[in-house]
Amino acid sequence: MDLKILPMTVQQQAADKLRTAILSGVFQPGERLIEADLCTRLGVSRPSVREALRSLEAEKLVAIVPNRGPLVPILSWQQAKEIYQVRALLEGEVAAAFAERATAENIKRMREALADFNGADKSGDAAGRLNATSRFYDEMLAGCGNSLIQEIVQGLLARITFLRSRSMSKTGRAKHSAREMRKILLAIQAGDAKAARKAAVEHVENACAAARSMFDTK
Repeated sequence: MDLKILPMTVQQQAADKLRTAILSGVFQPGERLIEADLCTRLGVSRPSVREALRSLEAEKLVAIVPNRGPLVPILSWQQAKEIYQVRALLEGEVAAAFAERATAENIKRMREALADFNGADKSGDAAGRLNATSRFYDEMLAGCGNSLIQEIVQGLLARITFLRSRSMSKTGRAKHSAREMRKILLAIQAGDAKAARKAAVEHVENACAAARSMFDTK
């Protein structure tokens, strides 16, 4: 068996660039993704762009519509609400399980992620906030001991990140989010599974309320 690590392919790099652009709002929901334009902007061939778009279609970040081509799908409030409902269930369980298993090194990395989140918020770095939030949650997910939950969350990850970006764009939401994440961290540090679950669920519910107000403005 060949286990050699291969360099990232052009297609993977193109998919990563497009994913970041969609999540950061460079391409807006409903906007068509013109292959020729993407080839020019990414500096890659049309086959590489097409493969990248197919990858993002699997993540639900791109929809390929007959007679229209690829576009950024519009996420309805009903779809968003369902994702938040599933997140509350899964992330509550993840936090509770992780509270019983977390090591000092796990907690250290979560503290660092939270510190980076606060730093990014102070400097107005939206991408940095998202990256730090992902690291915070990745630590819990990887250490919760439930591979099925990991698999389900991974399938929702791109849409979760999109909604995080939207909710945290609301003025003042990031500061509330930091306090809620700190509450989760303190419960995990104390090994209190019940408090960790409650804090994680409250965090998702508050994010849901923030996202709803952003949907209402559109």
